[in-house]
Amino acid sequence: MATRRGDGGTFDHGAQYFTARDPRFQALTQRLEAEGVLAPYHGRIAQWSAGVLKPVAAREPRYVGLPGMPGLCKALAQDMEMLYEQQVGGVEQKNGRWSVLPPVGNDDGFDALVLAVPAVQALPLSVVVPDIAARVAQGRHHPCWALMARFEAPLPVDFDAGFVEGVNLGWMMRDSSKPGRAPGERWVLHATAEWSRANLELESDAVVPLLLEALRAVVPAVPPLIEARAHRWRYALSPGLGVGCLLDAQARFGVCGDWCADGRVEGAYLSGLELAGRLLPAL
Repeated sequence: MATRRGDGGTFDHGAQYFTARDPRFQALTQRLEAEGVLAPYHGRIAQWSAGVLKPVAAREPRYVGLPGMPGLCKALAQDMEMLYEQQVGGVEQKNGRWSVLPPVGNDDGFDALVLAVPAVQALPLSVVVPDIAARVAQGRHHPCWALMARFEAPLPVDFDAGFVEGVNLGWMMRDSSKPGRAPGERWVLHATAEWSRANLELESDAVVPLLLEALRAVVPAVPPLIEARAHRWRYALSPGLGVGCLLDAQARFGVCGDWCADGRVEGAYLSGLELAGRLLPAL
């Protein structure tokens, strides 16, 4: 859930929106909507395939964060002590206390340790608990190149967001169609996982014209471009392990994330909620 600021407004270049199906997550979204942190999204969503465009009906409410997608995360973290931009090289447990290496935070160590990062990044840190590491090694992530583009005029389309098939794009969305965003013709395009994997090591400047070319396969008359930049998500999408979370209660060592559950924003929240419920009795 990420937002990047451009010259003419913001781009939600990660998760585009999310749904709430579980009563526990529904209760959270309803509370945060009342607090002005979230808002429902009512944009027109379609599916494009081989030149054929079909509307996609809203089977359930879709939500976005305010003023950007990280609004949800910031609301959940507002009462926490946060340390940012800390590079972690390893973890260790001594005398029943966990330490992060190089040392950060509490000099006396911590009661418990939770990894809430992609499986690839969690694996080298979880080797201290072999049973957990074996499960973490099963986690999978697909990459995604995201293009943030602003145009001089509206794209000549009858939708605000669309699932795309048959080209190198998998998704496109008019960011300014979301509530609480500045006006302007700003679009976020997500490449397919297959294309992103094949072009993962390209420089971002080289990705921009390639994804604009893919856009022209969907929208032949693309207006003049004002600004564009590409962002590489190495660990973007996950099929999910379907396990909720991973925990060694005796070691007080846990792992959670969307990839533990079902790969969705809601799955990430429920994964953390489940881990908290299982970890707290062990403290």
